[in-house]
Amino acid sequence: MRRTDLEPVLEARGISKRFPGVLALDGVSLALRPGEVHALVGENGAGKSTLIKVFTGVYQPDGGELRHQGQPAAFGTPMDAQRAGISTIYQEVNLVPMMSVARNLLLGREPRGRFGVIDAAAMNGEAERVLAGYGVDTDVRRPLRSLGVGAQQMVALARAVSIDARVVIMDEPTSSLEPREVETLFGVIRRLRDQGIAVMYVSHRLDELYQVCDQVTVLRDGRVAHTGALAGVERLRLISLMLGRDLSEVRSQGTTRFSRDRAGTGTGTGTGTDGGQGRRSPVIEARGLTRRHVLDGVDVSVRPGEVVGLGGLLGAGRTETAKAIVGALPLDGGQVLVAGAPVRTGSTTAAIRAGVSLLPEDRKAEGIIPTLSVRENIALAALPSLGRGGVVSDAKIDRVVEIFMRRLRIKAASPHQLVSELSGGNQQKVLLARWLAVRPKVLLLDEPTRGIDVGAKAEVQALIDELALEGLGVLLISSDLEELVEGADRILVLRDGAVAGELSGDDVTEERIMATIAEQADG
Repeated sequence: MRRTDLEPVLEARGISKRFPGVLALDGVSLALRPGEVHALVGENGAGKSTLIKVFTGVYQPDGGELRHQGQPAAFGTPMDAQRAGISTIYQEVNLVPMMSVARNLLLGREPRGRFGVIDAAAMNGEAERVLAGYGVDTDVRRPLRSLGVGAQQMVALARAVSIDARVVIMDEPTSSLEPREVETLFGVIRRLRDQGIAVMYVSHRLDELYQVCDQVTVLRDGRVAHTGALAGVERLRLISLMLGRDLSEVRSQGTTRFSRDRAGTGTGTGTGTDGGQGRRSPVIEARGLTRRHVLDGVDVSVRPGEVVGLGGLLGAGRTETAKAIVGALPLDGGQVLVAGAPVRTGSTTAAIRAGVSLLPEDRKAEGIIPTLSVRENIALAALPSLGRGGVVSDAKIDRVVEIFMRRLRIKAASPHQLVSELSGGNQQKVLLARWLAVRPKVLLLDEPTRGIDVGAKAEVQALIDELALEGLGVLLISSDLEELVEGADRILVLRDGAVAGELSGDDVTEERIMATIAEQADG
């Protein structure tokens, strides 16, 4: 029997969900079958997160029917869904950081001895056994927070799978994983499939989908744009379905929105004096940035209108370089200059006043303030310039917010909507708006398109181009080699906290980036 002939273990039939001013889901149907990996894709705001929350009891549908193992179902709480065998692994690790690794893994299911006391030895032994199968070799008595983000994600995965789940929903599970950990995850997914467990896999990394997924459902504007076997859908067609663009348009324009001729117009093709940016003084220079075990004499310069990329493997020092420049990482040595003037290191206030802004990698932990509105989040950094004598002008705030919501095409019911209710891509735009509102000279972008859909990604990429053409200096950090190559005029490749090489002109290729990393590793 084919998997598609099996009765779904979990099914949405014509599900609708409304929020004030927004129809998030409009008659969505999706079936998860035993032993099948089903990809759920779509732009941010397409309805993916809402559908997950309906499946897991966080939201109650306003229309349609949810069915579990062939019977009508209603999960009033996430615990109800979990009891029914539905586990979810979220992009952000949702565990207890202060508790031990073992306690997190077996929370609520701890082995107990006489008088109901937790048997710590049995718990730790079971945790070690389970985690070994996920490539996690650690002292399970340590607090979870002491592990790297990737290892924490693997603990969350192991916990979700070990509760006798019949359905496992994975929401961007590889966003914080190293390549080795990704391969371990894929092995786990194949094992789940072989055991007859249904898996729903949500990811913006399309290459991953084709490695592990059998079926695909594409959501667009809260509706199903396509559903069927993934093998029959080529990558470009999948992108066109997500964007609602003609396939011929995607083929001709590519998958990024960086201008294909900007880098060739003299906006930054080298560091010499042979033309273009070579004759212009840097808007920012970082000299000899040093922090023990983190950075080793890193030099970075960016000229007005230039996009400089930072490449390298995870842990190479890219994020640390950006944080050092903006004063968020204390240094043992080094200097930062903006327009030739020294800026006090270790002070974010001094960096912002000098015209340096950082869009952090983790927008939820270091960026947005979820309890505030879109309006408040955008205006936050610019407040000192929007009033006199400590009195802030509401009219000026409204004007600034209106300008940037329109320019960045931020989709929200109103400026007063909570920012936490927006899609990931729109949250990223809110952060960009916040820092553009202070009129920076240099914008440091750390993984600006991480975890957002291809549509929002294209809009952010187009905005980076636009800002550079307006004369803003941009430092672009990205793990996406295609994004670096198409978006940067120059690329600095980092390894082990030091600059391994600089690429410009015809050397700005994926092959040269990888070769530079490899050469340094071999040396």
